[in-house]
Amino acid sequence: MKARQHGIKIGQLMPGNKNCITDVVGVKVGHVTLDHPINDDGDVACTGVTAILPHGGNLFRQKVTAASYVLNGFGKTTGLVQVNELGVIESPIMLTNTFGVPAVTQGTLQYLLSQNEEIGLTTGTVNTVVGECNDSYLNSIRRFPVTPNHAIEAIQCATEGTTEEGAVGAGKGMICFGYKGGIGSSSRLVSLENTNQSYTVGCLVLSNFGTSSEFMKERYKKNCTQENSTLVPTDGSIIIVLATDAPLSSRQLTRVIKRCGIGLGRIGSHFSNGSGDIVIGFTTAHDIPHQTDNHIESRIQIREDHPIMNQLFMAAAEATEEAILNSLAQATTTVGRHGNQVERYIFDYIGSTYETNIHLE
Repeated sequence: MKARQHGIKIGQLMPGNKNCITDVVGVKVGHVTLDHPINDDGDVACTGVTAILPHGGNLFRQKVTAASYVLNGFGKTTGLVQVNELGVIESPIMLTNTFGVPAVTQGTLQYLLSQNEEIGLTTGTVNTVVGECNDSYLNSIRRFPVTPNHAIEAIQCATEGTTEEGAVGAGKGMICFGYKGGIGSSSRLVSLENTNQSYTVGCLVLSNFGTSSEFMKERYKKNCTQENSTLVPTDGSIIIVLATDAPLSSRQLTRVIKRCGIGLGRIGSHFSNGSGDIVIGFTTAHDIPHQTDNHIESRIQIREDHPIMNQLFMAAAEATEEAILNSLAQATTTVGRHGNQVERYIFDYIGSTYETNIHLE
């Protein structure tokens, strides 16, 4: 069940129909989950791959406006330097475990090469984007269970349906606040007053950060009989992917995705030293061709001083906070390598309002 089914409502804005990143039309998400013994010595594959596709077409030939922002840089991502330099994404956004980044990069590259025979021959190379978190408490990360084929499979199985959440895909082995974390998603609708015009902001997180004492539980519950988790993972991280159909420049998108850090802070994170807290954002509003004969291109964008910008800021913060909660609410107790176990977090009904932006449904 999502957090809202436990009586929790975050913020002022309404979610989309599915309350996940695929409420942004055209966005697709695919998971490959690995959960099996590797050998007789207790090694287990408890990991996976998640693919986020900005649209269902050819991503290399039809790029989207994009940006990334580093809250704390203890991470091993690929492709973000070029994303920020050129302001576009031309590949699926891939998520996996830390040591799976090379294999997922290779698989994603193989997929893109199979779709675009000109890459590396009659045109330039391609920039793949991969984010990671460390799942080594549950996953036998040194055994490299993720292969390039898993990345290709995650891309090929991506759909526009309701995003599966919890201990799935890249989230299979992740831990959040000492409880089972993983994939979480949420969305928000932003409307212009006195018009029929609206925009959607969708968020997907890979949550793997924090200790039980940092979790701002009082914001979401009244009473809980569950004992605090004493589990303290070695390293923590979160990858936040924000999608929107609002027409924004790369610079404006950077301003919006910075507000994801507000949602992360509200739930209890302080972007710790060993945490890779990274946001990747894109807008589907612009179809940017890889090749054109024109030396000038035109794009529309929202005015900086229009009130809708503040609504987009709010949407980013709210969707991030709720996506993290959903990663906890949708996760299940998981047993991994050498019998290591991480319990799911038990949500209780709030019973009363603690904050002006938290209400019962």
